Order: sequence, then structure tokens, then C-alpha cells
Amino acid sequence: MKIVKYSLGQLQANCYFLIDGQDCLIIDPADDASFILEELQRQRLNLVGMLATHGHFDHIGAVGEIQLSFNVPLYILKEDQFLIDRLNETAKYFLGFDPHFIKPIIVKYLTATKFSPDSVGIEFRIIKTPGHTPGSCCLYFEKENALFTGDTLFKEGIGRTDLSYSNKNDLKKSLKKIFKLPSETVVYAGHGEDTILEDEM
Repeated sequence: MKIVKYSLGQLQANCYFLIDGQDCLIIDPADDASFILEELQRQRLNLVGMLATHGHFDHIGAVGEIQLSFNVPLYILKEDQFLIDRLNETAKYFLGFDPHFIKPIIVKYLTATKFSPDSVGIEFRIIKTPGHTPGSCCLYFEKENALFTGDTLFKEGIGRTDLSYSNKNDLKKSLKKIFKLPSETVVYAGHGEDTILEDEM
């Protein structure tokens, strides 16, 4: 599996293409649908699904527009559905203008701890990591030694907990949970550079 990172949108969120042959799974589609659609076409990739580490607009703003071209679901934890519901309101609050995002059309909730999209040979573990948002999660690919942490853990930083629905104690518990993974695990964060779990402990 090949991992390709793009930093996209108003807040430079990291969008990841996980490519297996010509199949592509996107983690955190960010908010630049035009770029993503052009890349999928340029690389002749078959989009099989999109996953969100959490529901903030800078991580899922592009989903609805992408779904106009690809009939694939957005997978997310149910606890962050409220952020999908108020996608444009939240974006307007942080950006100072209304970006008029198309809300996700097909949403499926992540329920199991292990997951693999239909007919795709990519399997990973879902680790619930509330704190930054109630429905934050990390996605652990054991075979690839990769952990996608969204806004739970960054290089030399952690997610903010000053939002009305954030919880500092939950975030501390979530960090303890992911620090139990192998220390050499590569951390692919929602913003900024990659890092190693051992360096962040």
C-alpha cells in the first residue's frame, strides 16, 4: 500500500491517499474537492471510500462535492454527526465567510474495531480517541506500521480541547491508548509533519 499526503484547503489539513493497485481510500478529504478529483482522474484511481478521523470542516469539507462524482460513502464515528450537520456554520465561524460546502451525501458509521472497505484488500483497526471531538478516532494499519491520528496527536503537539464539545481528560486517556502501540509506529497527523510515536511519548 502506498501512502500519499497532500496538505489542502484554508487550514492546510493533511489529506491522505492510500493506494492499493488502482484502488484508493482517502483519509480526511480536507476541503479542496477540485484538487482531489483532478488527482483521482490524473492517476486513474478508483475511489473506494473516504474516512474521517473526525468531523471538522477542514477534514471533510470536500466530501459532498466528491460524492457528486463518486458514489462512495464517508465513514465516520456517529458521535461526530453533529459536526456534519452544522458543517457550513462551523466553517463560517472559523473562516469568517460561508464556503457553501455540499454536505456529505452518503454517510456510514464506523462501528467495528476492524474495518476493510468492500472488495478492497486494505484492513485496519479503528481506535476511538475522543477528546478533540467526541467522535475523534485514529486509524491503525499494523502491516504498514502507520497510525493516522487526525487532530488527536501532532508532531510535538496535541489537539485543542478549548471547544465546547472537547474534553481534556478524554484526550489524555486517548493519548495513553495510542501510546500502547509499537513505539516505532509512524504517525500521520491531521496537520503538519509526520513523526514517530516514540518521539511523541
